[in-house]
Amino acid sequence: MTKPVIKVNDNGSLRITGDVELIDAEGTVFQTKQSFSLCRCGLSKKMPFCDGSHKGVFQSVVRAE
Repeated sequence: MTKPVIKVNDNGSLRITGDVELIDAEGTVFQTKQSFSLCRCGLSKKMPFCDGSHKGVFQSVVRAE
């Protein structure tokens, strides 16, 4: 089993890598790959997945303390 990693991309998505299960509020499982991106901007047409709609529009740079 690969340890899950979540990377907060500057001005973009959350990149998920590793063995994770993504489920909705009703417990239904989303089909995912070993690596995928989740939308942070709310503009994606493939929610909850990122489709690149954030480019040039969404700005957020998060750093750990």
